[in-house]
Amino acid sequence: MQWKRITAVSVTVMLAVAACGSPSSNNNSGGNTGDAGSAQVKATDPTLKGPAPEIAGAKKGGTVTVLSDTAPDTFDPTNTYCADGLQIDKLTYRTLTQYKLDEKTGKPILVPDLAEDLGTRSADGLTWTFKLKQGIKYNDGSLVKAADYAYAIKRSFATDLYDAGPTYQKQFFKDGDKYNGPYESGDNYAGVETPDESTLIIHLAKKFDDLPYYGAFPVFTPIPKAKDTQKNYEQKPLTTGPYQVASYQQGSELKLTKHPNWDPNTDPVRHQYVDGFDFKFSQDLIKAQRQVLASSGPDANALNYSNLDVSLLPEVKDQSQMIKGASPCTIMYTMDTRKIPLEVRKLIAKAHPYDGWRKVAGLNPTDDPPSSTILPPAVPGFNKYELPGLNGTGKGAEDDAVAAEVKSELAKIGKSNFELSWYYSIDDKISTQVTQFRKQMFEKAGFKVRAIGVPKAKIRTFTGDQNAPVNIGKSPTGWCSDWPNGNSWFPVLFRSDAIGLGNSVGQLQDKALDAEIDAVTAKAPDEQLKEWTKVDKDILEKYLPVLPLYYSQSNFPVGKNIGHAINDPTQGLPEFTSLYLKQP
Repeated sequence: MQWKRITAVSVTVMLAVAACGSPSSNNNSGGNTGDAGSAQVKATDPTLKGPAPEIAGAKKGGTVTVLSDTAPDTFDPTNTYCADGLQIDKLTYRTLTQYKLDEKTGKPILVPDLAEDLGTRSADGLTWTFKLKQGIKYNDGSLVKAADYAYAIKRSFATDLYDAGPTYQKQFFKDGDKYNGPYESGDNYAGVETPDESTLIIHLAKKFDDLPYYGAFPVFTPIPKAKDTQKNYEQKPLTTGPYQVASYQQGSELKLTKHPNWDPNTDPVRHQYVDGFDFKFSQDLIKAQRQVLASSGPDANALNYSNLDVSLLPEVKDQSQMIKGASPCTIMYTMDTRKIPLEVRKLIAKAHPYDGWRKVAGLNPTDDPPSSTILPPAVPGFNKYELPGLNGTGKGAEDDAVAAEVKSELAKIGKSNFELSWYYSIDDKISTQVTQFRKQMFEKAGFKVRAIGVPKAKIRTFTGDQNAPVNIGKSPTGWCSDWPNGNSWFPVLFRSDAIGLGNSVGQLQDKALDAEIDAVTAKAPDEQLKEWTKVDKDILEKYLPVLPLYYSQSNFPVGKNIGHAINDPTQGLPEFTSLYLKQP
């Protein structure tokens, strides 16, 4: 988030979106080859208008193929919260605000998208007013109405149905803790109003100064009530971006074609250079990346958005095919604190074979540096610290002495053969290898392991269940900040209500921690920055719900015929909306 909750795919490989888990271990979705600490900045341009400046040399035509080893489990705008899903949604859904990358610096700048401005806040901070652009059309030719924005916001409160989407509205919007969406609670919701066709007003229960940043999420794309088919909406959604959905097979393929009524003059961010996109999901990682690097025939028009597997580094003959960049993401090994006692969690930390795991997972030391904190260096306010044994490195149970020590300590506290359970992708070679390795190491240290294999295309559904019958690796197993502030991390991941909202890391329920987080959230944004590191350290030191593994960095392969393949630092993924083919 997030930027986001990252795309989670293989719990055993643990990779970051901002909000999910991420692709899979060696295929993360973030990156930073420059100054990590400045990857995120709060830059805005409330006056920017469309069209987006043309990209030098860009040509029109052709289809870009995306060969992805991961598989987003939804493209419903209300329910999308994984980094790859969010990036793909930018092709089809426009939102109140959006990020534009500065061509000179590569920094993301928040600009108006479907809104005319970045919102106006009332004196007490509890009311935000957005002026809406007029004449915007859906792909079916119908006009976007102000009521469509209000309905989409109301729809986002139906978290029983849309259980994977962002939930800041539940925490910050007026009556957010009482209203359950239009299907259950009806249309009468006091948190949003549209007094006329050009105005959207949002009422809050408490200050939310980062609301304009939240407005960039697809949860704020307009949806007409009459067209809402609920769980079937993603099959044929009304789109406002440059592309529309031609067909969608969950876990397998998404085909996009041109939106015939998209008006570039109203859009300051996007382009419509290619005729369409063909996303092929659940591919074999090594095979897909090898195809892209070889760029033979149609594969020259393809890309893969996972970090290059370290085994393929010798096959990179042209460095221009590798896209590197920044990402505000941390990948973590999550533990359900309701099911695993603190003293056992400490022994898991001691036994975890960080160094060996990194090798088996195919991680690149340069792209995926070990982490010691929850908040990554790319987020403003980051302050590095290290707690003993929690710096993302070490042999763990690979060391016979450490394994024997953990086994002995488990016996002393009456927890011999304590069961650790998690899901893994049974049809993914790397996920299977990582599971076998971790199982061997943990059993060596005196634990019992129950690893449950599920199809790669369904892994996010299983790991996303906060009450799943496992105690390790529930997503989000990685997180990218939703915007440049720690308040898109700690309130949404570690407050007690995060369990019910589907985003909890470690399933913590502690009133003292809730109060600590709320006290920082209540401060002005600039004052919050220095406080979040203390919260970060307190969570690891007092509760240990996660083991930080690494800060994700982008290093993904693209075909030789793809032009303007750049990293989007808000998500650590390719910026899809500006791609073109050099030879259509």
